[in-house]
Amino acid sequence: MILPSKHLSQDRALLTVGALVLRHLQSSKTVSALWEDLKHSDSTEFGKVASLSYDSFVLCLDLLYAMNAIELVDGVICRRKR
Repeated sequence: MILPSKHLSQDRALLTVGALVLRHLQSSKTVSALWEDLKHSDSTEFGKVASLSYDSFVLCLDLLYAMNAIELVDGVICRRKR
């Protein structure tokens, strides 16, 4: 589920979705604002975002948090400063 495999396409792997999330996270956003940005995105570079479920989106946020790529500050998600 984290990496693409024989049974999971590249555009649905959590690392690919995580890259798309980080691209949309140029400024701090709430979870719902980030979700709406992804749903209304017309980017086809990573496949169809419209087919992304909310469950996969939340798993992607969990993965990014575990990788120390994002953090939650005062109720908004922002990129972790390196």
